[in-house]
Amino acid sequence: MTEDIVAGTGERMPGIGTCAREAAGVEPFAAALERHGLSLVRGETTTLQVNTGYLCNLRCRHCHLEAGPGRAEVTSRKTMAAIVSFARRFPFRVIDITGGAPELVPDLPFLVEGLAPLAPRLMLRTNLSALRDAERQPLLALCVARRVVLVASFPSTNPSETDAQRGAGATEAGISVLKKLNAAGYGVEGTGLELDLVSNPVGAFLPVSQESAEREFRDDLRRKWGVTFNHLYTFANAPLGRFRTWLFRTGNYERYVKTLTESFNPSAVDGLMCRTLLSVSWDGYVYDCDFNLAVDRPTGGRKVHLSDIRELPVPGAPIATGDYCYACTAGSGFT
Repeated sequence: MTEDIVAGTGERMPGIGTCAREAAGVEPFAAALERHGLSLVRGETTTLQVNTGYLCNLRCRHCHLEAGPGRAEVTSRKTMAAIVSFARRFPFRVIDITGGAPELVPDLPFLVEGLAPLAPRLMLRTNLSALRDAERQPLLALCVARRVVLVASFPSTNPSETDAQRGAGATEAGISVLKKLNAAGYGVEGTGLELDLVSNPVGAFLPVSQESAEREFRDDLRRKWGVTFNHLYTFANAPLGRFRTWLFRTGNYERYVKTLTESFNPSAVDGLMCRTLLSVSWDGYVYDCDFNLAVDRPTGGRKVHLSDIRELPVPGAPIATGDYCYACTAGSGFT
């Protein structure tokens, strides 16, 4: 069994190579698929996800990448050019820029400008607070001009819950930026500028119904702060990275993994993002999803740089899985 040392504590715990079933005695994810007569294989690849690195101004408790202020892994301009070239060669319908906090990557405008003409839908993930500084105003103006869809992480309309997950002052910073985005037209009916929110649970439990959460968020944000948005998405937290460390530290790991496995929904498998997505790491290597990227399980079992890819994965190709995949198939699933 491999071991990791929890940062700053000296405490040893099972390493990332140890799957959930070894820690919790649950059925392996691959076995659960087989028992239900299912296989997880690729369909048509329509989405390119670009992870611009692990630099972030926050240290969110639920982060599966352990992103934070001290991380130096960010996409270079050279790799950005390779990503643009790659997207020019293949007909992606959606391009999704994520991180870390992509807003902090120095050459992000270069990437946005290069990718915007290449897909009908270009998305940029934001933690909101990274857009707060005046120096990000040109980036916001570029997003408006290029009609970039903004996908903002906002865990809860309860300030104490949001601050617990993201750090003191996170709610105030997030609301300030949401108001700025509304003023620019984002999330406002009739503008065509889409602002979507993403909420992850703040503890070791599954998200509530997406439909009920969206109603609550819409009512609370409008009533408390006069903020509007387009859609809300709720996702379970993957037991990886900083969230995994927190689960071990608080004694919640086995209980949480058991909750995920007991909530396995076979109907969610067909709609999983990994079936239609190709994820590119900050340094240009290709994975089936951002969670496989986090544990360095590359597409096809070997690391391949996107500049060496001559064709997209064929439908029916297997997808690398781990027991953390239960987080994507719990309840309504991660689609």
